[in-house]
Amino acid sequence: MPPHTLETYLEAARRENTQRSYASAVRHFEVSWGGLLPATADTVAQYLVAHAATLSINTLRQRLAALSQWHQAHGFADPTTAARVKQTLKGIQALHPAREKRAAPLQLSAVARVSDWLDAAVIAADQRHDRAEGLRCRRDRAMLLLGFWRGFRVDELVSLQTADVAAVPGQGMTCFLARSKTDRQLVGTTYRVPALSRWCPVASTLDWIATAGLTEGPLFRGITRTGGIRVGSLHSNSVVPLLRRLFTRAGMASPEIYSGHSLRRGFAGWASANGWDVRALMEYVGWKDMHSAMRYIDAPDTFGQQRIETALASMPAPVTGSPPAPLPPPSGSSSVTVTLMLALRLTPRHKGRSVAKARRTIETLCLSPHQGVAVNPECTRYRLKVDVSDDVDLDEVASALIEDIYRIADNHDLQADASLHDEAGERHWN
Repeated sequence: MPPHTLETYLEAARRENTQRSYASAVRHFEVSWGGLLPATADTVAQYLVAHAATLSINTLRQRLAALSQWHQAHGFADPTTAARVKQTLKGIQALHPAREKRAAPLQLSAVARVSDWLDAAVIAADQRHDRAEGLRCRRDRAMLLLGFWRGFRVDELVSLQTADVAAVPGQGMTCFLARSKTDRQLVGTTYRVPALSRWCPVASTLDWIATAGLTEGPLFRGITRTGGIRVGSLHSNSVVPLLRRLFTRAGMASPEIYSGHSLRRGFAGWASANGWDVRALMEYVGWKDMHSAMRYIDAPDTFGQQRIETALASMPAPVTGSPPAPLPPPSGSSSVTVTLMLALRLTPRHKGRSVAKARRTIETLCLSPHQGVAVNPECTRYRLKVDVSDDVDLDEVASALIEDIYRIADNHDLQADASLHDEAGERHWN
């Protein structure tokens, strides 16, 4: 194999997902909506207005970041930095508050049902010598069990390479993942997968590898009608439809409610209900932030009904008589302003990249909407004022802000190190 060039390594350092999402955003602006490039501030503002009711505020921010990158890369003035665009985005956020959407967790009982159905399907396929069906069922069983018991994201599953899976006799196996969303240093992560007595991810994965005859290349691939193994990996966008079709065949109700995060969230809920503390779960799955992990965990008493009813049962009976007059409704806005501190360092990945230009873009797109002010001469620390309605809203805003900063840094070929914390130092995001 010929040696890699400098540009090859630089391109590998850029996040593929970011590049794809930016290209898709620009196509949406130019092709789907009919915008002209280079764009004016008024055109960008009208684009935001046209999609204010259908796209989330985080998606709109991502679209602005993509348009900003396109204009800078092609030597044009950046229209997304105009006051008109920023005010439009702020108004959309005020009139269209975001509601958090969560994937339906895939419960272990459902995993067991589908896995048992696949076991029977494998036996039936082998008996009638249907190689293609036998391979598909083995692959789907390995994906289901490995994705659930390791809490993998869909993009992580399809990124696994056969050569990076190694069995450890009597214990389990290891999976080395070269790239993942939380691996910002691009050093790779090794995950340990336990061998289990029931619904075992290790046995299912090794059975798929052996039957398919895999020795290298992607672990999870397409299968032809005649039972051939395709060279490339499954695309991440194909996995959720594949799982939904599998759930339908296995007789599960409402398979459409499950998404790419259902396996991860299902395992997190199962582990929490079975006594795993949050830190142990974070270490196992690979979460860096406790509050991000908590978004995946459903408490057994979700609505607090059992705890409240238990407390009510112990209270004395009410005294008869006229009830007190109701209190007047509270006045003022339901939102609160939270002060956050941002630590930000930008480092060029190679000579010739401007840190100052990227910093200005981050200050304009990410920090200005939150009254961001540098608190030191080096501009490595900022104070922000964030208007949120509750803790969930705060977590969403902070996480989106960090992601936008990393996205812009990637765009400028810079290494970013960004973290947020509240004034009390009790909550952190990175």
